[in-house]
Amino acid sequence: MVQTVPAAEVTLRELKQTFGLQQAQVSTFFPEWFETHAALSEAEQQLLDRVKANFMELMEDPPMLENSVKMVVLAPLLDLAGFYHKPFRIETETSIDVELEDESTVIRGRIDVLVLKNRLWLLVIESKRSDFAVTRAIPQALTYMIGNPEAQPTFGMITNGNEFLFLKATRQPAAEYANSKLFSLVNPNNDLYGVLQILKRLGEERSPDFAFYLYRSRLSTSSFVPESSTG
Repeated sequence: MVQTVPAAEVTLRELKQTFGLQQAQVSTFFPEWFETHAALSEAEQQLLDRVKANFMELMEDPPMLENSVKMVVLAPLLDLAGFYHKPFRIETETSIDVELEDESTVIRGRIDVLVLKNRLWLLVIESKRSDFAVTRAIPQALTYMIGNPEAQPTFGMITNGNEFLFLKATRQPAAEYANSKLFSLVNPNNDLYGVLQILKRLGEERSPDFAFYLYRSRLSTSSFVPESSTG
C-alpha cells in the first residue's frame, strides 16, 4: 500500500536518508546569488523602497497573512523581475508528487504559483505569514526542487515577506543543495535590491533546460507535498 506524506512534514534528515541529499561544502556550487549583478535603475530602487515601506507599515499590526504577503511584497517583485511577460508563464495551485524509488511512499503538495519558462519549471512560489521563520520551510522547498521533472539544477526562494532565502539543488551527479545568506527587510538599507538582482539573474539563465524555484513558504502544515506537475 502506498503511503502519502505531506511535503510540509518532511525533514532535512528524511531528505538525506531517502534521497542522499547533502549540503554542498564549496561556495562555487551556488555562485549565482553572490556574483556581481547588473545595477538596478533609480526607478526600480524607488519602487522597492515603496514596497519595503508598505510592508513595514502593515507590520505595525502583525502578523501579515500569506495573501497579504503575496500582494504587498511578491507581486511587485515578480513584476519588476519581468515574470509576467513571455517567455514566462504563470500557473496557480499546481499539484506535485515526489515518488520514492521503492514506490512505497509518495510526497505530495501543492504549489501556490508556478512560473515556467519555455514550458520548463522556472519559479515555485509558496507563501507563509510574516511570523513564520523561513528556515522552517527549507525541507519543503527542497522536496519540491527535487521533484522537478527536469534533471537540471533547480533554484528556489523562500520568503515570509520579511525574510528571503535562496536555494540551489541538484540531483545529478550527486544530490546536493546550498543556500544564500538570509535577506531581511529589518536590515539597514533595503535588501530587496539584492533579492531583485538575483531574481533577474536567474530569469536570464540561457540554458534551454534551466529551471529554478521561488518557494514562498506556506503557514499551513496540512497535507502538503509534491504531486506530479500539471504543467
